[in-house]
Amino acid sequence: MSPSEGTEDATPVARTVSSVVPDATALKALTHPVRLRMLGMLRLDGPATATQLADRLDLNSGATSYHLRQLAQHGFIEEDDARGSKRDRWWRARHQSTHFLKDDSTQEQREAGIAFAQAALTVQTANAQRAVQEYLELPPEWQETAGSSDQTLVLTAAQARALRDRLYDVVREVAEQTPALGGPRPEGTELYTVQVQAFPQPGRITHRDEEAQP
Repeated sequence: MSPSEGTEDATPVARTVSSVVPDATALKALTHPVRLRMLGMLRLDGPATATQLADRLDLNSGATSYHLRQLAQHGFIEEDDARGSKRDRWWRARHQSTHFLKDDSTQEQREAGIAFAQAALTVQTANAQRAVQEYLELPPEWQETAGSSDQTLVLTAAQARALRDRLYDVVREVAEQTPALGGPRPEGTELYTVQVQAFPQPGRITHRDEEAQP
């Protein structure tokens, strides 16, 4: 689980930046797809007003302002006083990553984390589909950077975790050498998304509740 739009799972893939570990209530608030996209935009592109976000999301400013207030209430964003004025309120992300499903999570946190992961995966999938649709419009040098694949392996749990961690480490090493998100980008650079999904093949492993049955 490595949700797009600037969110991460319990084993983060990102540069060393500020992060947040939301409680169950905050995670539930973040499962709304519009809020996920909105938070991602603020993390990737920097501060914005409700009007600007409404234009990007094709929403009315009233709905956008409501979702912004919800994100602020749960600590994901805050007003950017340096940019704000009497006419426009600017908002900025408070963190660059969201961590969830920790080893010591309560059952409520785990359930909220799964709901959040499912919502984030929906956004990830839509993002990947859009990338495929735009592929032919890209300059050749950027077409050569795109790719997707899936491969099923026969592994032990220990081997599977080691592989996942190795993939994360590769992305993290590169990310630590890149400019921070939301700020100015050097000439010739663009935002480049790496989505990693790694999981046991569904329906193949006996679930814990099934093991408990006589």
